[in-house]
Amino acid sequence: MRYSSKHRAVVAVIAAVARPLVRHAPADPPHRVLIIKPDHLGDLLLATPALAALREALPTAHLTALVGPWAAMIWQRLPDLDAIETLPFPAFDRAAAKPMPLAPYTLLLRAAWRLRRQRYDAALIMRDDHWWGAALALLAGIPRRIGFAHPLCQPLLSEALPYDPRQHVTQQALDLVAALTGAKPAPGPLRFPPTPAAQEWAAAWLHHHSAPDAQVIILHPGTGGPTKHWLREHWITLIQGLRQPGRRIVLTGSPAEGAELAAIAASQPDVLALSADLTIDRLAALLSHAALVIGVDSGPLHIAVSQGAPTIHLFGPSDPLRFGPWGDPARQRVISANLPCSPCGVFAACPRATNPPECMAAIQPAHVLAVVETMVQHRRHHTPPPH
Repeated sequence: MRYSSKHRAVVAVIAAVARPLVRHAPADPPHRVLIIKPDHLGDLLLATPALAALREALPTAHLTALVGPWAAMIWQRLPDLDAIETLPFPAFDRAAAKPMPLAPYTLLLRAAWRLRRQRYDAALIMRDDHWWGAALALLAGIPRRIGFAHPLCQPLLSEALPYDPRQHVTQQALDLVAALTGAKPAPGPLRFPPTPAAQEWAAAWLHHHSAPDAQVIILHPGTGGPTKHWLREHWITLIQGLRQPGRRIVLTGSPAEGAELAAIAASQPDVLALSADLTIDRLAALLSHAALVIGVDSGPLHIAVSQGAPTIHLFGPSDPLRFGPWGDPARQRVISANLPCSPCGVFAACPRATNPPECMAAIQPAHVLAVVETMVQHRRHHTPPPH
């Protein structure tokens, strides 16, 4: 989110007005905890180790997540939460039209009034710069409001952790759990369990479209930010280099990305493009069968990590220190052109007006292919022989 003097003034007013209305003497340990997470698929997935740690530390507490409806499915089947509520957080709904000027504040007051009646003991603000979520927790009268010392968030919190804008977001979430519980949690894996129906669908799809012993390599070109896209011609060159006997190359994407997938696969008759029948659940199940997944910085690449697939992540404007894969560096690799202007964190249009974005165009298919071969060799040398 972007901030202005107006935001600073709003934060000051909310802090002054709402602090006297906060309930005192929260339960210790807390009985009711609210987790505020406004982000999208990949960000929620990166927070799943923290949810597991929170449940382990507070086995009898009632844990409620407040998330955007665009990402709720990522947490719906986790055993760690007692309830999930959705809220259309301002500035996070990518499909929504620009709201009326007062709409975010009207929503803030309505949501705060509803949460106040639920009498939470503590809230974790699981995005370090989300002043709106911190304001929501304060207006809801929640005594312990734990977040990060971002300049706009700090006045609204009861406990502010050191703010490092380049710290990995998974570690940030684990630090919030440690601050609430007093125990440093172990850094567990990402988790997104596909349903049995999705697993059956993926197995049937592969049985129909691939040989039983084929090495399935999945490419996922799409993502939410235009500046994070890799060039179409680079994907085509990469596919040409990946094609070998015994490999099945599959392009995956959302239904809205179907035309781009078809354009990439058009000159490659033996490459499959899958989008129309693909849900997040089915994608996860399919990724669990992949020998390798390659894509740009996106939620589906983190889903691949959660399914145990080796991955290659192509980074340009994103910060891999903050949003890179959470897992074994030998199995989860990041490739970046390392331009001086990267990472800029701007996903709508290149700030330097390069089109296509120079940071993505500069990642060469030959480099990606070289990393693929090192990962394949590593896997051969570290896979135990069959019994």
